[in-house]
Amino acid sequence: MNQPVIQRAERMDAAVHVPVAIVGAGACGLTAALMLHDAGVECVLLERDATPSGSTALSSGFIPAAGTRVQQALGIEDSPQRFAADIQAKANGTAAPHLVTAYTQAIGPAVDALQARHGLDFVLLDDFLYPGHSTHRMHAVPEKTGAALMARLQQAATAADVSIVTRALVRELWLNPRDEVIGIGYERPDGALEYLACDALILACNGFGGNASMVRELLPEMRDATYAGHSGNDGSAIAWGRAIGARLADLGGYQGHGSWAVPQGALITWALMMEGAVQINAPGRRFHDETQGYSEAAVQVLAQPGGVAWNVFDETLLTFARGFPDFREAEAAGAVKRCADEPALAGLIGCDASALRATLAAVSPGAAAPDGRVFTRALQAPFYAVKVTGALFHTQGGLDIDAHCRVLREDASPFNNLLAAGGAARGVSGHAVWGYLSGNGLLSAIAGGFIAAQTAKTILET
Repeated sequence: MNQPVIQRAERMDAAVHVPVAIVGAGACGLTAALMLHDAGVECVLLERDATPSGSTALSSGFIPAAGTRVQQALGIEDSPQRFAADIQAKANGTAAPHLVTAYTQAIGPAVDALQARHGLDFVLLDDFLYPGHSTHRMHAVPEKTGAALMARLQQAATAADVSIVTRALVRELWLNPRDEVIGIGYERPDGALEYLACDALILACNGFGGNASMVRELLPEMRDATYAGHSGNDGSAIAWGRAIGARLADLGGYQGHGSWAVPQGALITWALMMEGAVQINAPGRRFHDETQGYSEAAVQVLAQPGGVAWNVFDETLLTFARGFPDFREAEAAGAVKRCADEPALAGLIGCDASALRATLAAVSPGAAAPDGRVFTRALQAPFYAVKVTGALFHTQGGLDIDAHCRVLREDASPFNNLLAAGGAARGVSGHAVWGYLSGNGLLSAIAGGFIAAQTAKTILET
């Protein structure tokens, strides 16, 4: 882990100065930088990797937003209030109310600004609903991948002449005696430390999913799970927060995924489940209501024999899934297996044929399973199957922040000029895996980056 180093001084006279420094050039940091550019505020992004990617590049790249111009053009009625209600319904009312309100109100203007002012072309995914969303609000760039979203954000930053320093691993936070951030120290590839003074600092860096010891401490149910997130999520923000007396919140919240193809190591879209696919375990039976959500499905799958399950679907759903680039890549890698009939599928899974037959017979239009799922269609031979496990993708807890993304002390008072958003801060998924509503990660990243930029500008003006 990037060990926290806190330096104390009255000022950093010898360092290069910038009004706003941003740690992390993922979706959160890039959004903040672009909004600061629009406000005429100079900033510098510090990115540990040679090329910015982070959790965003590994995601599906789908951004939930309410009241956007894209929705309005399609005649879809939505509102921040409706979106907020969906978030709290999924989290059983445990998501931080002030952040739910702030993020659902900010994400629409943020998406519109990225499109109108920075050329990001968003499309709306209106052919299916992800679990927990009451209307179509998932926005994506046309390529429908997280990597493409990151590429377009970087292109926008380049066009705006935003300063990004790559291969810059931030090691030190510098604070004055009044607990105000005065700068940072970052390590270059040759091991040398360089310094940057600033008037405000935005931590847009990471969660802690890639820190095995923190996962064992804070997420024990996922201690043995595959980690499918970015290695840069090493818990630095939490470590810094602990070192300076910042409050932490929702550390038990995270995004899991119950559809990580093995051994290929590829994400299989959960849209399959929402359109009629099922998950079947080694004994040949379904074991949960797949439509409740892919995050909690990670725990369900890991609890099955061998910690694996099979996603089972048919030709119609295969055609649907091929509309997602990530699925096509997984198929090309050999993740999708074709079975001509039920006996062949039973042979692939290694289960009793009669048990599998009973499972598939129960999947019929209008049938209600004991777990509560109501099926809308049957599955027809030939069948297709993908072997999957449960994985940890990214954490949803972190530095506690107010509605302006200001980091809070243990006594709930805010640091004057230290901000956090995205993976570095608590999200809006409550304190457990089941609270994650599809897209909450990018909601926190982009809405949080948008708000943090506004707050940083206000700090500079006071």
